[in-house]
Amino acid sequence: MRKLSLLLSVILMFNVTLCSADEGMWLLALLKGQNISEMQKKGLKLTAEQIYDVNNSCLKDAVIGLGNAGRPFWHFCTGEIVSGEGLFFTNHHCGFGMIQSHSSVEHDYLADGFWAYSKDQELPNEGITASILVRMEDVTAEVMAVLNNDMSEKQRKEAIDKISKKIADKAIEGTKYNAYVADVFNSNQFFLFVHIIYEDVRLVGAPPSSMGKFGGDTDNWMWPRHTADFSMFRIYTAPDGSPAPYAKENIPLKPKHFLPVSIKGIQDKDYAMILGFPGTTNRYITSYGLQETMDVTNKLRYEIRDVKIDVLRKEMASDQKIRIQYASKYASCSNYWKYSNEQNKALKALNTMDVKREIEKQYLKWAEAKDAKYTGALQVLEQGYANRKPYATARMYLLEGLLTGPELPYFAVQCSGLIAALESGDQEKTDALIEKLKSFAVDFYKDYNPETERKLIAALFEYTYKNMDPQFYPDFFTTIETKFKGDFNKYAETMFSKSIFVTQEKFNAFLAKPNLKVLKNDLAMLAGQSIYEKFREVSTAMQDAGKNIAGANRLFVEGILDINKGKAISPDANSTIRLTYGTVGSYLPRDAVFYNYYTTLKGVMEKEDPTNTEFIVPQKLKDLFKAKDFGQYANEKGELVTCFITNNDITGGNSGSPVINANGELIGLAFDGNSEAMSGDIDFEENMQRCINLDVRYALFIIDKYAGAQNLIKEMTIVK
Repeated sequence: MRKLSLLLSVILMFNVTLCSADEGMWLLALLKGQNISEMQKKGLKLTAEQIYDVNNSCLKDAVIGLGNAGRPFWHFCTGEIVSGEGLFFTNHHCGFGMIQSHSSVEHDYLADGFWAYSKDQELPNEGITASILVRMEDVTAEVMAVLNNDMSEKQRKEAIDKISKKIADKAIEGTKYNAYVADVFNSNQFFLFVHIIYEDVRLVGAPPSSMGKFGGDTDNWMWPRHTADFSMFRIYTAPDGSPAPYAKENIPLKPKHFLPVSIKGIQDKDYAMILGFPGTTNRYITSYGLQETMDVTNKLRYEIRDVKIDVLRKEMASDQKIRIQYASKYASCSNYWKYSNEQNKALKALNTMDVKREIEKQYLKWAEAKDAKYTGALQVLEQGYANRKPYATARMYLLEGLLTGPELPYFAVQCSGLIAALESGDQEKTDALIEKLKSFAVDFYKDYNPETERKLIAALFEYTYKNMDPQFYPDFFTTIETKFKGDFNKYAETMFSKSIFVTQEKFNAFLAKPNLKVLKNDLAMLAGQSIYEKFREVSTAMQDAGKNIAGANRLFVEGILDINKGKAISPDANSTIRLTYGTVGSYLPRDAVFYNYYTTLKGVMEKEDPTNTEFIVPQKLKDLFKAKDFGQYANEKGELVTCFITNNDITGGNSGSPVINANGELIGLAFDGNSEAMSGDIDFEENMQRCINLDVRYALFIIDKYAGAQNLIKEMTIVK
């Protein structure tokens, strides 16, 4: 949006689209009216109905959103079905937590990979869901009918929530579907989404992390890339085909549609589209919101996580068990640690702040001519963000440094209900809660190491203490100042010598003979309660200070929509299914540097560094490369392509999304963006923006030649 946003003043006078050539995360139900002609001009051979159709099999039926049982509509990744038996691809980093959960020192699937050579070897993953869109519908008129201009933001939200539930409930009445209403364009429009949600998702295959995470943090968000970022799962259903929790008698899903897999390869300028579930973007954010994102959210997240990552790196390098326990946690932490820093660099390089201010100038000109209610929106936003800045800053320190940085204090807080149970004297209630806590503890302590946690608490607590505004200190900092003379290491050592929470054995021993006084005075419990109370207090204050921001943002976006009435513009991502289309293509990141549109296995060998865990190459892969044993997966030059880039518009949640060619065939898996355009969630840069994709031929080569899992190859429809 950057280039043409600068031309907003021109847009007001001439019929020029707000959206740049390949920007846009488009709603499927609107493709026919908005996009299909342009898509076909770019090379698409399909009709709009072959992509989205309520009554007939189409591409959307092969695309799944991966979620958690508690939040099935907030999709953390995307996958695509590639067989008539529910087999699907997603990224290795999407499946990483599941692979890790099945790993142990004896069966290290992270290090060695995992392959099911028959369906009875596939591993279930409790709590993971797979959603497929059934249909979507514009329900803006129904929602707007219950709103009026006299409502406060709280009243408005309550009214929207009430009518949305009514619409969703009516849509799925008498079915086994799930539904919700999502807003787009900052609550200026509303759409109903109806999904079928499957609950039995099983691990089928994954390469070793040395391949699936090749390049590690060094290569993350970078091109050129050589990462085999894929894993494979299968959806199971009840015998009648309906969604059901894991059971031995469940059968593989018979999907309405699955994607043929093309090994014909990609060429420069080839048409490419991506279907998936992008998480969130903020393309319509104002300069005031951008300032907070850069100076508070991104800056502090990077700085605080840098402390955590330093501890985790050292601990994971010291012991195999710790490496396995913390692998998924580290990956989750490091991903947006680097992203935050790279996004700030890109936003500065692209002068995005000036872009936003220019848009605001033109908005004001429009507002003055349109209606008085719009003219004050930017002033409200400026003041709102200024009012909440101290609280937003404190909240980031409390969240990243104290609440989610270490784990033990928050775990203790989650057990604090036992205090009330013991105080009540209700033995039956207490016993029931103790049984729940025992089960809760099993999951927590599985991937927990006391010494690692002690070091995290000492380092992160001290960093937060030294850097955050003292007026927002949680109360337990006073204890550290007085009783421990500000010595955070001594405080952490004392906690870990006395707390009932530091090991599963101590915790279970306490639950066997619970003592109210001991529980209430436990250092981990006291710290956790203090942190959580302050976090809630600051979050509430932040919300109150910025209570007018949402309404002002809505007016601002309403103005942008009116300015561009009749033109195709896409809403921000919100974890609902979207389509983006573009082309394969190289780019010039800086002076005298050219990046080709694909990489090969040769680059893996060139990057190999046996002394660096991020660049280890398995011997078998080296042997296959030396023998040029690429089978049918080599390109016309005899090269094995590993990854390629397109100019598709994606963000987090799109990980694992299918990259689909003009014929509706799978050619790759989206897995990353490029560092030069990390501004993309806020400011799409049409010349630099690239989506980094795994070439599906590399995945098939690994399945076939490296893993010998021909059972999976035979299951797919391979297009040659």
